[in-house]
Order: sequence, then C-alpha cells, then structure tokens
Amino acid sequence: MINKKINKVAVLGSGIMGSRIACHFANIGVEVLLLDIVPKEGPRNGIVDAALQTAVKTNPSPVYSKKVLSKITTGNFDDDMSKIAGCDWIIEVVVENLDIKKKVFEQVEQHRKAGTLVTSNTSGIPIHMMAEGRSDDFRANFCGTHFFNPPRYLRLLEIIPTPHTKPELVDFLMYYGDKFLGKTTVLCKDTPAFIANRVGVYSIMALLHLVEKMELTVEEVDKYTGPALGRPKSATFRTTDVVGLDTMIKVAKGLYDNCPDDKAHDLFKLPAYVEKMEANKWLGDKTNQGFYKKTKTAEGKTEILALDLKTLEYRPQVKVKSATLDLTKPIENVRDRMKVFAAGKDKAGELFRASFFGLFEYVSDRIPEISDELYRIDDAMRAGFGWDLGPFEVWDAVGVAESIEGMKKYGHEAAAWVHEMLAAGNTSFYKVEDGVRKYYDIPTKSYKAVQGAEAFIILDNLRANKVIWKNSGASIIDLGDGIINVEFHSKMNTIGGDTLQAINKAIDMAEKDYRGVVIGNDGANFSAGANVGMIFMMAVEQEWDELNMAIRMFQNTSMRIRYSSIPVVVAPHNLTLGGGCEFSLHADHVQLNAETYMGLVEFGVGVIPGGGGTKEFALRASDEYNDDQIVQNVLKDRFLTIGMAKVSTSAAEAFELGYLQKGKYSISMNRSRLIADAKAKAIELADAGYTKSVQRKDIKVLGKQGLGIVYAGANTMYSGHYISEHDKKISEKLGWVMCGGDLSSPTEVTEQYLLDLEREVFLSLCGERKTLERIQSIVTKGKPLRN
Repeated sequence: MINKKINKVAVLGSGIMGSRIACHFANIGVEVLLLDIVPKEGPRNGIVDAALQTAVKTNPSPVYSKKVLSKITTGNFDDDMSKIAGCDWIIEVVVENLDIKKKVFEQVEQHRKAGTLVTSNTSGIPIHMMAEGRSDDFRANFCGTHFFNPPRYLRLLEIIPTPHTKPELVDFLMYYGDKFLGKTTVLCKDTPAFIANRVGVYSIMALLHLVEKMELTVEEVDKYTGPALGRPKSATFRTTDVVGLDTMIKVAKGLYDNCPDDKAHDLFKLPAYVEKMEANKWLGDKTNQGFYKKTKTAEGKTEILALDLKTLEYRPQVKVKSATLDLTKPIENVRDRMKVFAAGKDKAGELFRASFFGLFEYVSDRIPEISDELYRIDDAMRAGFGWDLGPFEVWDAVGVAESIEGMKKYGHEAAAWVHEMLAAGNTSFYKVEDGVRKYYDIPTKSYKAVQGAEAFIILDNLRANKVIWKNSGASIIDLGDGIINVEFHSKMNTIGGDTLQAINKAIDMAEKDYRGVVIGNDGANFSAGANVGMIFMMAVEQEWDELNMAIRMFQNTSMRIRYSSIPVVVAPHNLTLGGGCEFSLHADHVQLNAETYMGLVEFGVGVIPGGGGTKEFALRASDEYNDDQIVQNVLKDRFLTIGMAKVSTSAAEAFELGYLQKGKYSISMNRSRLIADAKAKAIELADAGYTKSVQRKDIKVLGKQGLGIVYAGANTMYSGHYISEHDKKISEKLGWVMCGGDLSSPTEVTEQYLLDLEREVFLSLCGERKTLERIQSIVTKGKPLRN
C-alpha cells in the first residue's frame, strides 16, 4: 500500500452530496476546499455558500460540532480551480451527466499535481467512461468512491477501480475509508449501480411488484419489513419517502436500460401505481407527499395519512396485526427471528418467503458479475441500506439447503455454485473457526477469512469458546493478551443487578489473573441506562432498604471502575445514557465511537444521576474553579448539563458538554474497530505501569453560596413557566448535592460524602408521586412525561 497522507481535500460540487461529503472530511480534521459554479447573478460564491449553509441546518447535522466548519473554504470553478494544486485528493460530485463530468475533469487535469488522487462520487455512470481521454497519470490515480447519503451516518463507501487504477491506490482507499472516515469499504466492479444499489433497488422493486400481487397495504409492508426483520424503523415505504421516490426510479430505470441480460430485468419496470405517483409528483418528503402524507385535522392536530395503492387516495392509517411478528417479539437475536418469519402462516411469512427466495436467487446470480466474494454483498447491504443481516447471512439463518426447496415452490433457482457448495458438504456461506469468521470462497471451494477483519474484534465470533463467565444480563469474554471484556446483553443493554455483578466480577478476575478490563458490546446501543422498571417496582412497593442497597451497589461499581488496581477502559457507541454515561465518567480511559450520543438524562424520569454522575460533575466543577466569577459560571454550566438532560450528538460534542476529559478519551471512527481499539488502550495503560488511584478528599463545594445561585435560577425558570413545580424541586435537590448541602462556606469534602448526599436525594425523589408517574410513563409507554 502506498504511504499517502490526506491533509487537504477538494470537493467539486456542493449539492446535497458534495456539501455533506465536505462536512464529513471536516469532521475528521481534514482541510476542505468546496467549489461550485458561479451563479448567473449575485455573489460569485453564492451557490456554494448557500449549499453549505443549507447542509449545516439539516437535522440530523452533517457535522460533529459547528467548530469543524472552520476547516471548510468555499470557492468557485472559475476563480479557484487552480487551488486544487494544493490538495491531496480531489472528489468530483457534480450532476449525473457524463459530458459535464468530463468537462470538470478537463479543468482538473489543467491544475492538479501529478500523482494526486482523483475520484468520482457517481452512483450510476460507468467509472471507466469518465477517464476516457485523460492522461496516463490521471487514469492511474483515478477511480470511483461512492459515498451513501447522508455520508456522516451511512457507513458504506464503495470503491470502484478502473482497469487503469493503480492497485496500491485501491488498497490505500480501502484502508483510509475504514480507518479514518469510519466506513465499511467495499471493493466493487464497474457494473451498473455497483453493489448496494444493484441489490437494494432490486429488492425494493421486487417488493413493489409483490405488494400489488399480494394486495398489501403501505402499513402492512412497513410493519413486516421494519425492525423485527432487522431493518431500519423507516422500513420500506417511509425510507423511500425520505430518500425520494425519484431517486429510486432513476436507479431502477438505469438498471432496466443497462442490464438487458439480467434475469430479473422486467422487475426494474415501474408498477402502474408508481408511474402514477411519479406523474403526480408524489415523490416523498421533498414534495410533501409520497406513500405517506402529513396533514392537519379539523382540530389542528398533525395526522400522517397512508396512500391506498389501489385507489391512490390518502386515508387514515390502519393498525397492523401479525401472528408472525408477535412470535418474533421475545426473540432478541435477529438471526433467530429469520426462521420464524420463514415459517410464518400469515401475510408477514408469505411476504418474507416471496421476497427473500427471489433475493437469494438474485444475489447468487450476481457472483462473479458484481463481486467475486459473497461477503462484499452482505457488507454493502448492511452498511448502505442499514440491514442488520445481508442476504447471504439471512440465507444462512433460514438454512441454505432448506431454502433451496422453498425457492423452487416460488419459481426461483439458486445459482449452480450454491448447489456445488452443498453437494461438497458445505452447509453455510459463513462459519466461525477459532474466533475467526470465514466465508465460502467460490473459486477455491473452501472457507477463507474475511479480508481486513483481523483489525476487528467481533464479540459474536468469540462467544463459542472465549466466554469465561456469564449471567442473564452480561458475559465476560477473554479478548486475549491479558484483557477481558464485559459485554451487556439485556434489552437495550439496560443496567441491572446482573450487569453490576458482571463488572465487579470482571475487575476481581482481572486484579488476580489478567491485565485490564474493557466494558464494551456489539449491540445497537452501548446502554440506555439503568433498569428503571426495577427502580419503579421497588419504589411502588416502598422497599426503601432494597432500593438504597441497589443505588449503593451502582455507586460502588462506578467507583470500582475508577479505583481498581488494573486499567478499565469503557467503549461506548450510539446511545450511552444514564448509568452507561456514569460508567464512562469513571473509566480510566473512554474509547468511543464518533457516533456516540452520551448524556445524564435522569431528570426525564424525575430523579438525579444516582450512580456517581452527580458526584462526578461536582468533582469536575471543583477542578475548574478559579475565582468567584468563574466559580458561578462553572457551577451553572455543570448544573445545566444535568438539569437540561443534555445529550451529545457526537463524540466531539460529548467532550464539549464535559462528559469526556482531555487526555482521557480517544475516538474510533469505525465502529467495527471499537473493541479492538479499547483493548489496545487497556494494554497501553497496563504497559505504562498502571497504578491504583486514591479516592479524592479535596473536592471544593460552595455550600450556601452555590445554593443561592441554584435556587434563584430554578425559581426564575419556574416563574417564567419554563419548568414545572416538580422540575423546580428536582433542580433544587440536584443543586443541594452539587453544592455539598447548606454548608456555611465553601468547603473541601470527600467523594464518599457527595455519594451519600446523591443517594439520599435519589431515594427521596423516588418517594415523590410525580417522579413515579414519570417513571411509569417511560416503563409503560416509552415516552417522557413532563408533569
């Protein structure tokens, strides 16, 4: 692989994709030159500046923090194209028109330095056609890099070389995309729509035809093809509305025109109802109506209507019931749900068989056309379309041999190589050996390790023989090299007594026989916080001694994470709330994914952070106190972060909110590398001669001086009707802990003193009726209640 550094990137084209690609490079600290055409009137950079401003205002945001925008410089093709000479990578993201792209590349060739990497973000135009007529050096350093929208959040980056692209450049892009951009990089062939859109749009188009044939409703399809199936919550039709029906139609028409020999060619024709929607400009969110339409009732309430696909009229949504879906509810592992779907006796089961048996045939026929390795198709679908399992993984879960028979009943036939694989005694596309995941390699008819996977630690692959202790809520897994990992596996990875027991057990084991502990998991979220259902039951039954003991155990576990004789590294990702955040606050080091949404959100259920979080914010405020003016501001900032239940929108913002400390955290851009990076950090801390810290006895609290600020602020917010009376009470109690009670003057106290205050306040709030109403709302409805 070539030794290349990317310090500055030029992005040519500032539309929806270009502006957001620019933002994502700025996220990782790279300087960006963002260029677009000169408008017919107005400022010369009017188009590019407006596009960037629009991008930054979108929700969810394309940037980790507004601060990264200082990395982006805007300009235009006429005045600033010469500046690309100072860039290490030039990415073209102009309109999908070959002639326009070629003109842009002519300009690029006039100014780029020899050896500079040039790529196109096209989603449909053959990559090799864009390089025609260019110099040898240009063609050797040119390929396709297809980001998926939105580039910050969708993990897929397809790399599409031409016959002239230097192989070492491809290796570099595969590595750079993974390590620095946080992407699942998938090597593709220069075939129509590459991998993800080829398979994904086939899957959607096949479904659109099935919907008509099976007379399914919009609501039924979205219910059957959503989270229960391991797909995004937006499922099929809602996703199409968000992306835009016109986008899907464009790719489908391109495949119909460019893949005449595809067995499924006719499926890329639009069903009649989709043609009518296109003619009516019912394209989804961008035209305010698609498969769904948001309206107001006579009473002024917002209502989302669904499209009746027979009459093409909008009507109120109808609740969908399914026996198959009911059977999948208690099954946590998505793989185990697949057999339930495949055996389903209702419409959900029928749709599963009709769609997946066709998909199995389709993907088996696409090898070697779009990829030589089957795992690349699965990687592309998981990272680009948000599927929990790729097509071959679903096929494995249902059973390869069993599916062959079912496919025939539905008029589908697996490719010859699948029959050969089974005939040779190989019963699955994947298998795990000695903790290494392997895929079936068709040319050699043997299993090979997935390329690049050696950089990752996937806990799923270690469960067979590396679990050294477990209970109902957590497992302890040996990661090797003296490091063990605590993995949560409760619903939403909530923290209860079994989780706390596992953390303490792991630290006990490590202090005796290992070198360090990682607390991390492969779940959708790191942790949604403490098990509030358990707290609710104890409070309702008024089991105060038991609740006091449970809170004390939580606090002691947080303190054990910090004050053990071995390093403890916490590895959060996605939702890291309440107790999950408190564990992070007490870690020796936090190795977190860039997409981590961290916060102390206990106010929402009518309590304060009770697992050491309130104590820790008082401690951190103490370390920041300098003089009277700053003292008040520091206390106010720390107080409001908890009081407003602020949750970070990224790892960068978690630092800005004070959840992370300088020098005590690192960011893993690629979620798949998180556990491996955390393990490496634990080893580094152990090798540096880790020693046990001593509990703090020098925490400065402000007493009555601070309480005056807190009480006055809470009263002002209540008087202005910004908070309820109960919010005011919680705020005052939070202030009581953070100020160390009503001490007559600023005083130095111990951590244990603050923990005792924190626990006392938590318990007292659990005795409040309004707190119990809030907890009940979360437990029964999953919604916060402001009372």
